[in-house]
Amino acid sequence: MFDYNNIKQLKKYSVDLEFHKSWFEVKRENKVRLTALVKEQCNVDFDCDSLFDVQVKRIHEHKRQLLNILHVVHLYDRSKRGDTDNWTSRCGLIGGKTAPGYRIAKSIIKLINNISDVINNDREVDGRLMLAFIPNYGVSKMEVICPGTDLSEQISTAGKEASGNDNMKFMMNGAVTIGTYDGAHIEILDAVGEDNFFLFGLKADGVERQRVNYNPKAIVETDADLNRVMHLLTCGHFNSFECVIFDDIINSLMNHHDPWLTLADFRSYIDAQSLVSKAYQDREKWITMSINNTACSDYFSTDRTMREYNDDIWRLNS
Repeated sequence: MFDYNNIKQLKKYSVDLEFHKSWFEVKRENKVRLTALVKEQCNVDFDCDSLFDVQVKRIHEHKRQLLNILHVVHLYDRSKRGDTDNWTSRCGLIGGKTAPGYRIAKSIIKLINNISDVINNDREVDGRLMLAFIPNYGVSKMEVICPGTDLSEQISTAGKEASGNDNMKFMMNGAVTIGTYDGAHIEILDAVGEDNFFLFGLKADGVERQRVNYNPKAIVETDADLNRVMHLLTCGHFNSFECVIFDDIINSLMNHHDPWLTLADFRSYIDAQSLVSKAYQDREKWITMSINNTACSDYFSTDRTMREYNDDIWRLNS
């Protein structure tokens, strides 16, 4: 029987270039499977050479799918303006379900799909950026999505995430995490180290301080990138024939009492995503990070948990 605690032995292969080739081939096979799923479910053509950027979880404001979308629109804006030097092609995949009565969450799903339609059909973008929303997300789809993911989005507002385990599943499958200092993301960061994790955003104490004088309008006015993103959202670029349909989302982002402080973390998130793009261009560096994530995931295994329970509580003899 395999003891998952032995997975840490992978770490010694993180700089082995021959092992890198095998790791890359396995990862690519998994990305091919995911590409087929996205084509079947969304009729969107992902390119396996692109960075697969994935956020699949319950659709909720504190999970901040909106922050992810703001970054996608930022990349779209860059592409339209010809700001494509050292560009890293990226395929974004978002999925999840929400409560039937959660109106704004359903608006977020609608926004993701509208933005996807615009970006994926814009010839000027030319496939440099793709976006898809996977319908009816569930365990069987996660079995394909998780191994094919390059970047795991764990971007909840600090202090608002309990734990969850999707972040651990992605880590175990070699995805690199971009995340806030929140929930189990902290334990992942501690396990893999800062060199194998993209940390951004306010910490919980910073969130509380920011709430006192939170001014999203000032944040937008002083950040040219965010200003352009918000203009695209407010001018109807993604809802030409559906006037005011996204006003609830825009109003929530611009609300002084927004509990999720989405715009407050925009600049830090964009800067962290720039580091992601740069790291992905260095294939050997990215593979090293991927291997290290899998190797350090032993801490999150049930083997370790059961062993500690037995040592501390049950004290059963094997």
